[in-house]
Amino acid sequence: MSKLKITQVKSVIDRTQKQKDTMIALGLKKINHTVEVEGTPQILGMINKVKHLLKIEEQ
Repeated sequence: MSKLKITQVKSVIDRTQKQKDTMIALGLKKINHTVEVEGTPQILGMINKVKHLLKIEEQ
């Protein structure tokens, strides 16, 4: 499984509670916060739900 570097680039203000919860589950707290995660199917599904708020880089 590959490592992914995800960065929050948009705010979660005016987003649904599910999207806010998904961002917290990914470990993202504020704009320009970056985390490295494994590319598991569960993580990829969460990323897919909020991909419009993220910048994703493969490592």
